[in-house]
Amino acid sequence: MNEPGVVPVVVDAPQHAGLNATLDYLCDPPLPPGSLVQVPLGRRSVPGLVWHRRLGPSADLPQLRAVQSGMPSLAPLGPAWMQLVEFCASYYQRSIGEVALSVLPPELRKLDNAQMARRLERLKNSAALPAVGEAPALPRLSDEQATAVEQLAALPAGDTQPSLLQGVTGSGKTEVYLRSAARALQHGRQVLVLVPEINLTPQLEARFAERFAGRRLVSLHSALTPAQRLRHWLLAHLGLADLVLGTRLAVFASMPRLGLIVVDEEHDPSFKQQEGARYSARDLAVYRGRVEGLPVLLGSATPSLESWQHAQQGRYRRLLLPQRIGGGALPAVRMLDMTALPRPPGGAAPSALAPALQQAIEQRIARGEQSLLFLNRRGYAPVLFCGACGWKSGCPHCSAWRVFHKADRTLRCHHCGFSERVPRACPDCGNLDIAPIGRGTEKLEEQIMQSLPTARVARIDADSTRAKGALQARLTSVHAGEIDVLVGTQMIAKGHDFRGVTLVAAVNPDAALFASDFRAAERLFALLMQAAGRAGRDAGQAARSEMWIQTWHPRHPLYAALKAHDFDAFARGQLQERRAAGLPPFSSLALLRAEARSAEAAGAFLREAAQLAAQLPGSDRVRLYPPVPPPVSRVANVERVQMLVESGSRVALQRLLALWLPQLQALRSAHKAVLRWAVDVDPLAI
Repeated sequence: MNEPGVVPVVVDAPQHAGLNATLDYLCDPPLPPGSLVQVPLGRRSVPGLVWHRRLGPSADLPQLRAVQSGMPSLAPLGPAWMQLVEFCASYYQRSIGEVALSVLPPELRKLDNAQMARRLERLKNSAALPAVGEAPALPRLSDEQATAVEQLAALPAGDTQPSLLQGVTGSGKTEVYLRSAARALQHGRQVLVLVPEINLTPQLEARFAERFAGRRLVSLHSALTPAQRLRHWLLAHLGLADLVLGTRLAVFASMPRLGLIVVDEEHDPSFKQQEGARYSARDLAVYRGRVEGLPVLLGSATPSLESWQHAQQGRYRRLLLPQRIGGGALPAVRMLDMTALPRPPGGAAPSALAPALQQAIEQRIARGEQSLLFLNRRGYAPVLFCGACGWKSGCPHCSAWRVFHKADRTLRCHHCGFSERVPRACPDCGNLDIAPIGRGTEKLEEQIMQSLPTARVARIDADSTRAKGALQARLTSVHAGEIDVLVGTQMIAKGHDFRGVTLVAAVNPDAALFASDFRAAERLFALLMQAAGRAGRDAGQAARSEMWIQTWHPRHPLYAALKAHDFDAFARGQLQERRAAGLPPFSSLALLRAEARSAEAAGAFLREAAQLAAQLPGSDRVRLYPPVPPPVSRVANVERVQMLVESGSRVALQRLLALWLPQLQALRSAHKAVLRWAVDVDPLAI
């Protein structure tokens, strides 16, 4: 119990500040847990949250300072929300206050109680429900969809076993989401739908808005203005919003009537935060469902191997949608063996597309059908090269090449953002003949326009859609049939329902086959299978839909599984390899990263950290690998070094991290050259 007039508060401070526990403050009358407050901390005034329990020792009453102000007009955050934040902070090794305050709208910090009261009054007066039109006719469910919907509807109250909806592309997973959401809404509950990327939010939002006319739907993602984000968050927090659609940050949305969580494309690495608290929104969604006693529905055509294994072991309920809606066939996968093609005479640059692929695209254009060309590398060329002296367009601030962007004649680093005009001659030897090496989407678009001069070609990548509304305008053109050939990166490979596309081609996907990251093959298979799923989504055209792959390794096992559309065979093979190597999900990993102006300083910090870990209880169950630089070791003149920590027991790893991190905070003070350090639990990229 808290003393009368004393409340425990968490404040926004990073873990290395050492403020992991709650701090006691005088507050008369005491504000309830979950209340936003402003408190003194040293010479500063900082935002905080009244917490539901004291963590750490209590301070002597005479030494306590008083809460400066509160926000009683705003309903406090609930105990389940605080439990979610506390788990996130503990598991991902961050301070509770850092997590709690970082996931709330920043605008909350700028308002006092009177301003919040006025805003809430305006919000309640203006938040009229959307007009209820004629209810749309529900599509007829396939037998597999009906089975999945019935199984989800039959779940008893309080059943917290997650459900994995594994369905091929075009099988109607979204309709299962909609039916499950409708059932939750009928019971007076709220629904949270998570999507991996912002550009998929409007499309799904339109589907839900059409189905649930008369229900209030809000979105939560980083593209919103601060005012929009606060408004949408408040509507969810007050229970006025029935549906919340958002990216990974939305997993922390305060929803007092929450009854269902849906995670679409649950395998997508975008659900893992890469800065600050490096949490997995998918894993937190599963935890939140267990805490609040509500169903969690994970959907994917290519589940993460962790989720797939959980389903095989019975920890997750597995629901299958093996057929496309309308009985449409999956696209036939064709391998183009690039080693069998004749080399261009005289050392000429090879064509972007093999002759057979170009002919297939021409046939589509003649029939009024669309083609999609996938190349996961933006820019014109990844590097400029001088044949006379060997100069390459390296970034002076990073251990990476600057990418050539022909549209604005710049060399641009995609890591630090450094950009400058393309030099007229080689900076080292003055040779005027510097040439682009390799191919990006910009060059691919140019080559397609040259080889198919009558085709209507468009490109979608981060460069071509930078302007506000540009992405939606391009997608609208594709849906309207105004584009014959669409070139793009992974932005076009997943989630989009292009009804006119009957051919998808992966131009150069081989690089990931031999990457050092053990998850590279899993990501490539998912990406290619998702890309293939853009073809033949119209059942009337499905029979002639194709996926072409230009590869130098046509007999690779990954391509064999892709050709058969056999994700389960691919997953079994990958898990066998990982079991033999002791990799996740058969072990647990963490990465300790250090950044400094020199690699020697960062490495020295990590080596001494390893010595400290070796002295801790339970260190015999954890293995620490020597510090090594990541693939891009220098970014913005800062050297990065990382150390892998591995254990066969998740509990043993967590116990060691909990003991180790306080020592690392003290160690950091002895290594002044270290700029930053961080721990990444369950890292996705190594």
